[in-house]
Amino acid sequence: MKFGNTLKTASALVVALSLTASPLAFAAQQKGDLQIFSWWTGVASSKALKGMIGVFNQHYPGIKVTNEAVAGGAGSNAKAVLASRMEAGNPPGTFQVHAGGGSLLSWVQAGDMQPLNSLYKSQGWYKVFPKSLLNLLTINGKIYAVPVDMQRGNVTWYNPGVFKKYHLALPTTFPAFFKDAAILKSHGVTPLALANHGNWEATLLFSDVLLGTVGPVKYDQLLTGKASWNMYGVKEAANIFNRMMSYTNTDYSALHWQQADQLVAQGKAAMNVMGDWAQGYFTTALHLKPGVGFGWAATPGTHGVFGAVSDVFGLPAKLKNPTPTLDFLKVLGSKQGQDVFNPLKGTFSPRLDANPKLYDAYSRAAMQSYKRDKLVLVIGQGAVNPGFTNSFNNAMEIFVTNHNVKQFVSAVASAAQSNPLS
Repeated sequence: MKFGNTLKTASALVVALSLTASPLAFAAQQKGDLQIFSWWTGVASSKALKGMIGVFNQHYPGIKVTNEAVAGGAGSNAKAVLASRMEAGNPPGTFQVHAGGGSLLSWVQAGDMQPLNSLYKSQGWYKVFPKSLLNLLTINGKIYAVPVDMQRGNVTWYNPGVFKKYHLALPTTFPAFFKDAAILKSHGVTPLALANHGNWEATLLFSDVLLGTVGPVKYDQLLTGKASWNMYGVKEAANIFNRMMSYTNTDYSALHWQQADQLVAQGKAAMNVMGDWAQGYFTTALHLKPGVGFGWAATPGTHGVFGAVSDVFGLPAKLKNPTPTLDFLKVLGSKQGQDVFNPLKGTFSPRLDANPKLYDAYSRAAMQSYKRDKLVLVIGQGAVNPGFTNSFNNAMEIFVTNHNVKQFVSAVASAAQSNPLS
């Protein structure tokens, strides 16, 4: 199934899949309302959510679903609105967060979430989601969220035509990147498209540079508070990042991530580092064919590592009627729901029994990496607590302007002390 298919096609698939649903997977019909809170407002993600709601409506036609979406890359705006609602004791039926020790952990620690172990057992999910992913959703032995997708955060997207024109191979190391970048810049092509309007995109790029510089073991130690952010590898990564900035477009602060991807699609830029939600934009919004209109590879130095970014939903503790939420979570984690949602969004299902035939060449390759390679989390995408993430983003916003490596590393190290990562 191609990403650019219309919702009519998706609806047909919904009906077909619903006929094969396990009779044990869904409970008796309920009536009521359900608010879903997310930051899915883009072309691909909006279509994907409508497809998922279509599956839900097949099984629970008595429940009215309202999508309370708040625009803002990586959920920067949505998280602020959500925090206000949670503090006011008015939680939505369920809401989007990233897997990992970031926002999900903070809500659990605040007593705002209910565990879902019984739901996992009743739906047979312990067998279909890998333990490496379940570990990211488990706190003190209890599971608090259901994953709906899997995304890779360490991807270099590139324009095959540009690389062919200048007889270049996609760089897999930092020295190769800078060699290619110099050639591209000499021909008037922006080597690396960058957007940072949401003040998270540069953090994502640095996260990948850091991973490629220190390796997955030390990277994990940094994110879990077992290594010092004053270590040499962090300074080295900051210097590499700083040098990369000299090969980016100067208007990055005014661009959203889709606009950076568009520069690559148009051939105005050669590469862009972004999560594979960019895949959905390339295929659904721009109707480009994987491997022809755009290419991809792991970011320099990160081959064999999968930067995991997973959107997950949980059960708020203060709901007056949790039944509609539990019903939605059943569909959200089901094979039927995920097989409709992910091909439209440009992501893939984290279930081990997902059907590869529903996905294009890129997503099939990403699925193989997910099952084979080491999973690590991504700074700014659920990896660490919100306090550290906010401080890191603030330090990055200053760093991309003044390029002061010593000041940046010092600010990040201070943020880790103020917001313990272990």
